Amino acid sequence: MRINKFVAASTGMSRRAADDAISERRVTVNGKLPTTGYAVRTSDQVRLDGVLLTNLPVQTILFHKPAAYITSRDGQGSKTVYDLLPAELHHLKPVGRLDKYTSGLLLLSNDGGLTQQLTHPRHHKVKIYQAYLDKDLAPLHRQMISDFGVQLEDGPSKLQLERLKDGDDKGWQVIMYEGRNRQIRRTFQALGYNVVKLHRTTFGTYTLPPDLAPGQYRTVP
Repeated sequence: MRINKFVAASTGMSRRAADDAISERRVTVNGKLPTTGYAVRTSDQVRLDGVLLTNLPVQTILFHKPAAYITSRDGQGSKTVYDLLPAELHHLKPVGRLDKYTSGLLLLSNDGGLTQQLTHPRHHKVKIYQAYLDKDLAPLHRQMISDFGVQLEDGPSKLQLERLKDGDDKGWQVIMYEGRNRQIRRTFQALGYNVVKLHRTTFGTYTLPPDLAPGQYRTVP
């Protein structure tokens, strides 16, 4: 395993942060500064700022994020998802984000390959949400969102919409293949609607288990 990947997996920091730590001479291998592409061996002693690192096993969890929790280590006064997780899982990093008031499926992992596969735009991983509006969605607006897209300040937003319940024009299943910041909320707001509840059920091949209560997690086999 390359030295930057080893440091990232052992600490929970990003690969870029690990590269920075190596270039800043904060990382040693057997007491010496490693080369950029050094391949860590099982017998090596790797230290960051003098602290011995161990190669943590690759681990991913499905977490049912409740609303009003920040997807971050530092909530700056707000509650974070790490307040609900045991300390032994605090090295895991969120795979993508859910905004503070969005609930549902959140993956946390120390698997950089999985994170890249799920979050890089070129992979177009499906994300499915349940969105509840403050008023009925007009047929014209549904057509605009589904067929033509709504122009936002960072580009057009096109979403697939399906009713969650027959005859109810406030509750919608939203299917999307990108994940710009607050994209669903901003799309509806651009047409005069407020999303009063937003809940993610699917991310790529992962689906929120129906028996997983808010605040609980499950390890991915």
